Amino acid sequence: MKRFIPFAVSLAVAGVASSAIAQERVYDNGPAWDVASIQTKPGHFDDYMRFVAKTWRAEQEQLKRAGYVIDYKVFSTIDARDNEPDVLLAVEWKNMAALDMPLDQRDAMTKQLFGSMAGADKADIDRESLRTLRGDTMFRELVFK
Repeated sequence: MKRFIPFAVSLAVAGVASSAIAQERVYDNGPAWDVASIQTKPGHFDDYMRFVAKTWRAEQEQLKRAGYVIDYKVFSTIDARDNEPDVLLAVEWKNMAALDMPLDQRDAMTKQLFGSMAGADKADIDRESLRTLRGDTMFRELVFK
């Protein structure tokens, strides 16, 4: 019996230690991704892509220089069905906090791109003739340790 007690204690300690190891989280929070799903209107795919290549891209580059955005990508859907997006605009934000940039800074960046807030509003209205926003999804990337 005297030999059994230390052995039992050793097994219990080993069990707790292995349980703690098994419970260790194997990932951490990574960057945040925002993916906009766009359906271009018939005959306007190239018109919309001109907007993306010039204006949207300039905005992303501005956000990268400011340290909020890590990267961005544009994807085209292969054989989109009716009412499905044919363009996906993906932005990799540094983290969730980067999405909460000060509004004064956001307004200053908008004015730099469009000349004024009214100019930005007009560009938004004009863009509606080219596309329909089918949704916008936020993702949190999980990075394995």
